[in-house]
Amino acid sequence: MTNIEAFSAKADSTIRDAMAIINASGMQMLLLLDDAGRLMRTVTDGDLRRLLLAGAEMGDTLESLPPLESVTAPEEVSRKAALALMDRHEINHLPLIDGAGRVVRVLARRDIGAPILLSTPHMGEAELHYVEEAFRTNWIAPLGPNVDAFEREIADLVGAGHAAAVSSGTAAIHLAVRILGVKPGDRVFCSTLTFAASANPIVYEGGEPVFIDSEPGSWNMSPQALERAFDAATAEGWLPKAVIVVNLYGQSADMDALNAICGRHGVPVIEDAAESLGARYKGKPSGVFGRMGVYSFNGNKIITTSGGGMLVSDDEDLIKQARFLATQARDPAPHYQHSQIGFNYRMSNILAGVGRGQLQVLDQRVEARRAVYETYRDGLSDIEGLEWQPEPDWSYSNRWLSALTVDPEVTGLTASDVIRRLSEEMIEARPVWKPMHLQPVFAHCRHFAHGNEPVSDRIFDQGLCMPSGSNMTPAEIARVVDAMRGVFKGR
Repeated sequence: MTNIEAFSAKADSTIRDAMAIINASGMQMLLLLDDAGRLMRTVTDGDLRRLLLAGAEMGDTLESLPPLESVTAPEEVSRKAALALMDRHEINHLPLIDGAGRVVRVLARRDIGAPILLSTPHMGEAELHYVEEAFRTNWIAPLGPNVDAFEREIADLVGAGHAAAVSSGTAAIHLAVRILGVKPGDRVFCSTLTFAASANPIVYEGGEPVFIDSEPGSWNMSPQALERAFDAATAEGWLPKAVIVVNLYGQSADMDALNAICGRHGVPVIEDAAESLGARYKGKPSGVFGRMGVYSFNGNKIITTSGGGMLVSDDEDLIKQARFLATQARDPAPHYQHSQIGFNYRMSNILAGVGRGQLQVLDQRVEARRAVYETYRDGLSDIEGLEWQPEPDWSYSNRWLSALTVDPEVTGLTASDVIRRLSEEMIEARPVWKPMHLQPVFAHCRHFAHGNEPVSDRIFDQGLCMPSGSNMTPAEIARVVDAMRGVFKGR
């Protein structure tokens, strides 16, 4: 926003005065105001040149300018609407007018800024070194030295015995489901508050998902709901083939409690840590509490390989099976022989190089995202009706996304209202994941709630995710906070 005092003039100002104002302000225009501060028109240096070419003298006043209906906007115009006006009329400055017709400020195109997106890739310097090495050595196809090293580095980082780099987090979950022997008709318990990629691999193998509700203290799988599901299963004479526990938005589930329940029934756990690399549970890295763990390196994750994932386990045989299945299940024969169906799931050596570079700055990325979350929470702490995703004592979240709920009874606004209003300010916010048991494709599947009402339903109804990128500038973070405050001030 630009103050108007430095580039406004009255009708009795001379052309010479107007040119001096334009030159001094660097705005390439001035505002012609009446005595009450109301806008008569905008004046550009081109307007002044045309006056002189028509015979006017430098000492003549601006009263000789023809009337012009300048493009203006109300003071409360959104960034998106202002930018649309500027684009439509091919202008770079937009006077903002109050209810009395006075110019209160001028919005410059440069002040609008770029859109602030939810979670963009944050590239560093080391990635290029490993990618160039792949080109130099001609390791372009899947597999290679970067893949081998990336697997070792991830395993060492999280304290897992072994790791297999694959094409996506979804592929890693699919391999885990397949290796644990899920077959048509088998049931698998799965967190309901998650992205579809957590549940889809169950169906790939012909299994049936059974969805488990969240607990309010972490938004992750509820031990209470899981216990209910096991009680129902044993009463009906069956057990799930596996349990997929999701660490939502970078925060670990209560793995000790969940593992204790699964252990009593002898059912293995797949820890879907796709969103939680760099997070910790009771001081130990997220992703290593199940029989197998899964990480995602999708473009919006805390570190990225553009697209990619990792399967980790302390059981070497499981990871060997994963690598075998992920390379089309090709038998160890001198010719192309396949005794079972496999998949083309291995990571490329180039993308693994990107991952190796990204891994070097994981701690900084976590620190940056946690700082974004804390700035939001502190800057909006006085707004009643906002509740941020809680962080239990046993959790250290990577805050992949800063998530909160908006109580419409207190704020007078729904989460959808807030998302829409932020969008008008060119700020991307999104709803939290729609629970799987509410998805049309899974409408036939069973669901076990935490209590009398599903916790995940309320989080979905009231929840939203804020821009959380580790490469956000302080100015961008402040812009989001200001926009949020404006949303609730103007409700």
